[in-house]
Amino acid sequence: MKLKSVLQIILTISFLAFLTQASCDHHHPDRPSNSTSIDRAGGKHLSAEAMEKLIKLDGHLVYVPVYSHIYHQEDKVFYLTNTLSIRNTDVTNPIYILSVDYYDTKGKLVREYASSPMMLPPLSTLEYIVGSRDTAGGSGANFTVEWMSDKKVSAPIIECIMISSGSQQGISFLTRGVNIN
Repeated sequence: MKLKSVLQIILTISFLAFLTQASCDHHHPDRPSNSTSIDRAGGKHLSAEAMEKLIKLDGHLVYVPVYSHIYHQEDKVFYLTNTLSIRNTDVTNPIYILSVDYYDTKGKLVREYASSPMMLPPLSTLEYIVGSRDTAGGSGANFTVEWMSDKKVSAPIIECIMISSGSQQGISFLTRGVNIN
């Protein structure tokens, strides 16, 4: 091999190593707290009195499958970060989120994410994150989301995005919620 070709290969490898190191050292902002999710969406928590004043026109319970980990190479586990996304698709009317519950593989309630009913403004998105280190749900975890409206609205899109990367390997996929009532 010519010296020029060898130098080009060395420079290319050095440059790629620099880019890899730079991307690993890049400071990422902290993951947003699940407790501030409604604030980021521009919504608000509702009091019991405010909820009593609403006339429940339309209400639904949505089941969303979640995978806190998946298996590969038969016996190895790949841990995933999950983001539950609740998107109000109505352009003029809010929807009301009554509960967001997280269950494990055996159907046992692990965590209640919505401590009180919330109003989700038109075209806004509410997100809840289950980190990759949170293995309480198991491979067959799920969310249930109960929502309602006081007017006829377009149904929200409720889905979970699962993602992970490491050792030059990455995976991401999503599941869509299914109305169960």
